[in-house]
Amino acid sequence: MILTVTLNVALDVTYAVDALVPGEAHRVRSVTERPGGKGLNVARVLGILGEPVVATGFAGGAAGRRVQELLTVPHAFAEIGAESRRTVVVSDGASGTGFWEPGPVVTGAEWEGFVARYTGLVSAARVVVLSGSLPGGVPEDAYATLIRIAEEHGVPSILDSSRAALVKGLAAGPAVAKPNAEELAELAPGLGVVEAARAAGSGVVFASRGADGMLAVTGDRAWRAVPPSLSGNPTGAGDAGVAAIARGLAYQEKWSLILQDAVALSAAAVLAPEAGAVALPDYERIRRAVTVEEL
Repeated sequence: MILTVTLNVALDVTYAVDALVPGEAHRVRSVTERPGGKGLNVARVLGILGEPVVATGFAGGAAGRRVQELLTVPHAFAEIGAESRRTVVVSDGASGTGFWEPGPVVTGAEWEGFVARYTGLVSAARVVVLSGSLPGGVPEDAYATLIRIAEEHGVPSILDSSRAALVKGLAAGPAVAKPNAEELAELAPGLGVVEAARAAGSGVVFASRGADGMLAVTGDRAWRAVPPSLSGNPTGAGDAGVAAIARGLAYQEKWSLILQDAVALSAAAVLAPEAGAVALPDYERIRRAVTVEEL
């Protein structure tokens, strides 16, 4: 199975209104809730693809319980005393205004308990995916710790984070890192994307470039893949790409084929109504149109 880790899960809440007018009262037409967090998006896409997957991370309070109730894939969360965060979007159909709550603060004992739980889970995994931000109280080198534990069990890891969590995680040498082009530029200012990817410290780097597709960079080779022109909602597209990378890594596919699959799944996710969803016919159609070029 593939193990996904989301340490800072969220309950995503969307209010639909006719028009958003600051300072006025609004009658809400509908309320939708869904599990949020990058790793949960990855897990749901893997579930749609029919891949065995288990989602883990921290969950606390009513929001954490609701996330677990709504999640459609097997999960094994570590309970914490603090309340998991919610993200609230008020949408008038044309645009949305978001409100992100602060995440919970995790205690030292809760972090140690999660590490023990994770160690048991990762021993049965083929690949582990580490995604998203860190909640308060969790050490900045948390992903580095989890990468090293996976390595001790012979399990390759994929890291998709940002800022200090990404920098410190890269120091542990994950099998694959999946930053975007802007994050790479911050890691290695002044270098081109390919050179910055090679300087990142990961075995292989998949660098997402939005509508321009994605690059895959190894020590001595690099490929570029571009999707057909599409319009839609890009939220969660990168997470769908990570799902493809995890699946390809589990089956030890060639990097160029994994890249083609990642770009196709990312593009299919753009057409889906919400993050963590893809329509398989869209994915299969787009995959045939994705071009891969070795640089």
